[in-house]
Formats: sequence, structure tokens, C-alpha cells
Amino acid sequence: MTAVLTQQADDAAPVASILNGCKRYPGVVALDNVTFHLRRGEVRALLGKNGAGKSTLIRMLTGSEQLDSGSVTLSGTLLEGREATLTRRAAALGVRAVYQELSLVEGLTVAENLCLGEWPRRGGMIDFSQMAAQARHNLSQLGIVVDPLALVESLSPAQKQLVEIARVMKGRPQLVILDEPTSSLASAEVELVIEAVKKMSALGTAVIYVSHRMDEIRRIASSATIMRDGRVAGDVALQNTTTHQVVELMLGGEHSADLPVQRAVSDDAVLEVRNLNHPPRLDDISFTLHRGEVLGIAGLLGSGRSELLKAIVGLEPFTAGEIIFNGQRLEQPDYADMLQRGFGYTPENRKEAGIIPLLGVDENTVITNRHRVSDRGVLRWPRIKALTGEIMRRMSVKAASSVTPVGTLSGGNQQKVVIGRWVYAGSQVLLLDEPTRGVDIEAKQQIYRIVRELAQEGKSVVFISSEVEELPLVCDRILLLQHGVLTREFVAPVNADELMSAILSVH
Repeated sequence: MTAVLTQQADDAAPVASILNGCKRYPGVVALDNVTFHLRRGEVRALLGKNGAGKSTLIRMLTGSEQLDSGSVTLSGTLLEGREATLTRRAAALGVRAVYQELSLVEGLTVAENLCLGEWPRRGGMIDFSQMAAQARHNLSQLGIVVDPLALVESLSPAQKQLVEIARVMKGRPQLVILDEPTSSLASAEVELVIEAVKKMSALGTAVIYVSHRMDEIRRIASSATIMRDGRVAGDVALQNTTTHQVVELMLGGEHSADLPVQRAVSDDAVLEVRNLNHPPRLDDISFTLHRGEVLGIAGLLGSGRSELLKAIVGLEPFTAGEIIFNGQRLEQPDYADMLQRGFGYTPENRKEAGIIPLLGVDENTVITNRHRVSDRGVLRWPRIKALTGEIMRRMSVKAASSVTPVGTLSGGNQQKVVIGRWVYAGSQVLLLDEPTRGVDIEAKQQIYRIVRELAQEGKSVVFISSEVEELPLVCDRILLLQHGVLTREFVAPVNADELMSAILSVH
């Protein structure tokens, strides 16, 4: 039995409540009759797979958006009014949030960041000594040891995270929301954040802690709200709830309708990674990728997944180890050379690093091999149109024409163009980092089909995804990466529950 939260005493009034909250977007029910209560000093974990409704719930509490129906109450006051003013009203009622992308100004000092927009003044001038004193006080409250006069750009990732937390703690907020605060931190740095959160709770601030790291969650939070498909699947006391029970609530039974991959692959090794080290992210990584294989890399944000692909393809240097491609040793790959050898790489952030938004589908596709569509340096547009049309049909890209700017397409169609450029280039090894992030269900199914077709043609694919339940649907084998170390291997058919439990387990 899952341990359900019991009602607290009446005098412990909620600092934040959502009552029967509903929020819809075109084609999506993001919140479906959600009720949520949080009390003073409570640390509540907010759990759920991607698309479960966590981010939408947070936006309602911070006033970034407004519920279609239902109510939000903060510190006993109903959050209502024009949507344009809700964020300011929520802040005035004591709500603060720290997101994965920090908002610090790198070129300013720690003290200047902590006092940003609220400069202490004396005689009409900024009082820098008072600013430094205030910063020391704010930092010491959370046990943070950072020089207030240090430039933010000189700090470690953990120190920056702590400064961001110290900034939102100014003025004693009622509620602080921490969205994956340790996703980019090494194991040793995580301890600093955990201690800061404990001090926040001791000061009476309620905390919503968004994370998938069960070892951290159990040390920080006493309770968890688990969301699935826009609903609250359960409010549980973590002390009496197993990780397997958490997984069951997160996934439900819907994933069982899809059948996992069941296929034997060749023993022919295409890519071998041996003893690769890339501090502080990767430690002694070794694995083999076979011809015609789709190899999944599972792990939490910050586990080193993206860094692994970048190291293999030559975008980031590694300190030790070697890569063997088709029997040839490559001690320090170069990106341009790896592309020439037959590698293709799709980045995690499609919009920033994967597409050139103002160029057409055609130019975004043929950019990986311009020689194929040029004659003595002159581009042949009829040939570009014909070859792009072939890729668009194969990848099921929906666009008015091949010259349509790729930035105007849906996320799913953009992603199919990004993958399609490597199909056009004839790449033999595709490294796909979050290839289904931000795409709809239909586009996901099309991407799964494309990846499986490429494998059947003898191409080899490394597939990274934060959506754990999709890995068994597309991968022949899955490696679990935790804190920069490969810890387990799963061979198809893979059970999604077992994989999720392994990812979330204490390690």
C-alpha cells in the first residue's frame, strides 16, 4: 500500500493551495481538476514524467499563467485579476522560483546580483559596503560560503545555484519552487544545495522540489505529489512509500499497451568507446555499438548523457580513453573529421543549436553535404529541391514547400528535418540527443519508425531520452548512466517499470 498524506492540524494553514484547478491548451489538458496544498516549512517533492503537468502547476502558483477554472490561494489570499499582473501579485504574496536556467548576471558580483533592482543607497549613491554586508547576511542564513565581492562568472556551477537560491530567499518568501536545482551539478556539489534547502525549511519557508533523483528527494522532502497526465496521481508520505510504488504512480498502466523492441542485432562492432574520462561528467566509460543497433542511454538530467555524445563526436575534449570506429583508433576526435567519417549528431537544444530558423527546409537539409548539390561551387537548386523532397517524404515532414523557413514549422517537423539532414548525408552512426523532446505524439511515433528503419538498413544509432518509457519502444539495448558512470545494461525486450525503478533508485 502507498502511504497517503494525512490531513494536518487546522492551525497549520496552507501557504499555497490550488483547488479544482483546470488548464487546457490546444489539444492538451495540462491540468485536470488538480487540488494541491502546501504548508509552512514543508518540503514537497513534485514528481512525474515529462508532460505530466508539473510545469503547468508551477506556472499557476507563480502567476505566469491563469487557470481556466478553479482557484489559486497564496498565504490566505486568492490570486486573481488580470493575467498580466498575476506574476507581480504572486511575488508580493511571497512566491519565488529558481529554474534550471539561472538568471544571474555573470559580469556582476555576488552582492550586486543579490541586490539587483534593490540597491541600498546613501546620499543618493549606491552604498556598496552596505550591499556587501546584506549579501553576507543573506548567504550566511543558508550556510553558503561565497565571497560577496566575487564575480558570478568566477563561481562553480554549485556556487551559482546557491547564490540564485540566496537571492530568492531575500525578504523571507512563503514559498520557493526549485526546478531541478541539482541537474547540472556533480555529486559532491549536490550536498551544498541539500543543506541550503534544509535551512530554508527550518526558517519556515515552504519548498516545492522538482527532481527525479530519489536519493536526494528522500533526504530533503517528507512528502511528494506525483502527477500523471495532468492529474494528481497521489500525495504520499515518502517515509512509507517505496520507489517502486512511486514509479507505479508516475507511469500507471498505460505504457504497457506499447510493445518493446524485440530484435537480435549483429555482433559486428561499429563504434567502441574505451575508458573514456571527461571530468567532472564522465568516469571510465566503455561500451560497444553494433551495426544495425539502436543503443539507448538512460539517466537523469546532469548524469553526463549529453557530454558523452559531444565527446564521441568531437565537440568536447576528453582527458583519457579512446574511440575506435570501424577498427581505427581515434584518441581525440575532431568534429569536422567525425562528420566526414560518417557520424551524424542532433543536439539536445534543437532551436538553439539544431536549426537555422530563417533558412528553408531545403538549405537546412543539404547543409551537411553541399558538394552533392553543387557544380564547381555553384548550388544547383533543382537538384536541391529534388533531394530535399525525397528526405521530406521519407521523414514525413509537413511543410508548404521545401523552401518554407524551418523556424515556422512545428517542433516535431523541425526535429524530423534535423534528423533528415544526416539521412541525406548518408551518416552511418547517428547520435541523437533528446530527438523527441517537445514534439507531439504523432511526431514521436514517426521518429520511432524512422530510427527503426535506419537500424534495419544497417545504420547504428545512439538514442538519448529523458522520457524513460519511450526507450524500450525504440532501443535494442539500453545503458544506464548515473553520476557519470555506466551502472547497468538492459537488453530488449526491456520492461519500462524496471528501467524507471533502476533510474530512480538510490545509488
